Amino acid sequence: METVDPTRAFVKNVKRVIVKVGTAVVTRADGRLALGRLGALCEQIQELNLQGYEVILVTSGAVGVGRQRLRYRKLLNSSFLDLQKPQNELDGKACAAVGQNGLMALYDSLFSQLDVTSAQLLVTDNDFRDPDFRSQLNDTVNSLLSLKVIPIFNENDAISTRKAPYEDSSGIFWDNDSLAALLALELKADLLVLLSDVEGLYSGPPRDPDSKLIHTYIKEKHERVITFGDKSRVGRGGMTAKVKAAMYAAYAGIPVVITSGYAVNNIIKVLHGECIGTLFHRDANKWASIGEIGAREMAVAARECSRRLQALSSQERSKILQDIADALEANEKAILAENEADIVAAQQAGYEKSLISRLALKQGKISNLANSARVLANMDEPLGRILKRTEIACLAVRSGNGLLLKGGKEAKRSNAILHKVITSAIPVTVGERLIGLVTSREEIPELLKHDDVIDLVIPRGSNKLVSQIKASTKIPVLGHADGICHVYVDKSADMDMAKRIVVDAKTDYPAACNAMETLLVHKDLAQNGGLNDLIMELQTKGVILYGGPKASSLLKIPEAQTFHHEYSSLACTVEVVEDVYAVIDHIHQHGSAHTDSIITEDQEVAEFFLRQVDSAAVFHNASTRFSDGFRFGLGAEVGISTGRIHARGPVGVEGLLTTKWQLPYPDAYDAADRIMDLNFYNNFKDRLARGSGQIVDGDKAIVYSHKDLTQ
Repeated sequence: METVDPTRAFVKNVKRVIVKVGTAVVTRADGRLALGRLGALCEQIQELNLQGYEVILVTSGAVGVGRQRLRYRKLLNSSFLDLQKPQNELDGKACAAVGQNGLMALYDSLFSQLDVTSAQLLVTDNDFRDPDFRSQLNDTVNSLLSLKVIPIFNENDAISTRKAPYEDSSGIFWDNDSLAALLALELKADLLVLLSDVEGLYSGPPRDPDSKLIHTYIKEKHERVITFGDKSRVGRGGMTAKVKAAMYAAYAGIPVVITSGYAVNNIIKVLHGECIGTLFHRDANKWASIGEIGAREMAVAARECSRRLQALSSQERSKILQDIADALEANEKAILAENEADIVAAQQAGYEKSLISRLALKQGKISNLANSARVLANMDEPLGRILKRTEIACLAVRSGNGLLLKGGKEAKRSNAILHKVITSAIPVTVGERLIGLVTSREEIPELLKHDDVIDLVIPRGSNKLVSQIKASTKIPVLGHADGICHVYVDKSADMDMAKRIVVDAKTDYPAACNAMETLLVHKDLAQNGGLNDLIMELQTKGVILYGGPKASSLLKIPEAQTFHHEYSSLACTVEVVEDVYAVIDHIHQHGSAHTDSIITEDQEVAEFFLRQVDSAAVFHNASTRFSDGFRFGLGAEVGISTGRIHARGPVGVEGLLTTKWQLPYPDAYDAADRIMDLNFYNNFKDRLARGSGQIVDGDKAIVYSHKDLTQ
């Protein structure tokens, strides 16, 4: 069993599970059976059966299926004159009788193809008043389950004497949701899964953009804030009935999950402990105060806010960035004061100078941040375009993403004030929880488990931190573990240019991941004085030099213990090389695929270097520091990726976007139903072999063409 969400840890003890599938899942909007969804449901149940679970199915849909068939029969048996008269509603019990037969025939056919046996059990409300019936029910179900047979329950509407309204003081159950809850208790199930046409329980109607998916229902917290929408288009009670049934079972000790029957493998995901849908559990109120679910709630809130953000127009998101810029400038003194307090505390704690250097907000930094936000706000919509300057929170706003930030404890004051200032500029229609601030290191392992709500991790920090994160999460990680960047000075280099580039690459910001860590110099420069000129320039700037085997002997400097070392300070390694071929071999053996540069006037050598060096950024006659967002042209990016899939190099807005493919299909068919319809087509292929023809399907006439069905 994989690591599961803490609130779903109970699933490891689940053996007997009841799955209730509603009419809205069984049928499509036009009333026909959703063959694709039913096929996928049966495949899940077969897989669980093979894994040793005892699965009991409670299904709705008989009345809907029967109504469709009887409407067709009535249409065939009616004269034109009959059809002009007012049409009476079909008898529901007759619909149930006809539909039950067809529904079970379909289940039997689907399960038989999967080498699974199913059994039908029809019950009525009055049956449960008889103790002997309840005892026999248990014996029968236990016998079936021991033989790996899937019991399929449905209310026997055709002969039930219970009248509407369904829910009254005398009823034992009122619909298939409450029947499923009753069976969960009677048959001692370990879990009840109620499949719906939405993802779970929302704080309001699911289509309302302000509604939020509730992952764990806590009565004291949610009872007063939930507003139910319309009931199911075809069932009796919709989400209201499901919640009542879930509460009934959960408080009797049986956990319940309401989740989508449209999504692939949701039952299996629930049993694997994934946090999908809405969980009802009698201990849920105790979890409300446990810190371990705070991290998840923060991630969920950021995602939900991001969806509202995406719904805004480009102009509205631009306005948010303008407001953030104004807020940063208005609060510059407060931000710098908090940052200075962080620096003093870090110095007193004995942190390394390189860390303190990264911590400090230098003069003009706040203005640069504000200007970056304004530049981004004035850019075109970031779809398929290369964007320029921005900061990480502004990137999230412009690309429609939610964001969770976790800074180092040494910058807690700076982080807190920046978070407060930026979120204060986000409108309430989106929600300030769009950008969350994680304050505890203990929350990080918990966040890294939630690959269902977190799409990407961008670690910024030490090699150890990045490596640990990559090793401990299934979430895609965008970043690099090392920043071992090389500058190669070729024999044909313009030495004045070379000195300026080398000094900039090492001293402009030594703690940055794109600072030069290794200087490679052609052997000819060691003989003509070029190497000495480069060394003097670096030493004048206070750079401590370590040499490879050749350079340390030649220059009388300490030998480097390894070429694979990121100094992150005013220090670097120097080595003398034979030629560009040796340089490329050295980079591929000791580099980190971050940023590497060649300084040469030989265009052929430069082009060979640019083609052969397999790094995220490869430069000719430019400092490695240009791989930074500001100097590279993207602005202060979210990070630099050395991965070879999706974003690579400095990552701006474009790297935070993915492609979404949309293929509208007429008549609202889903893909699985279309595949099943090919079987329907094959039965009539003789009629359609020469072009197109007409087939009356139920009460709806549909013209199928050979091309339409086989594309």
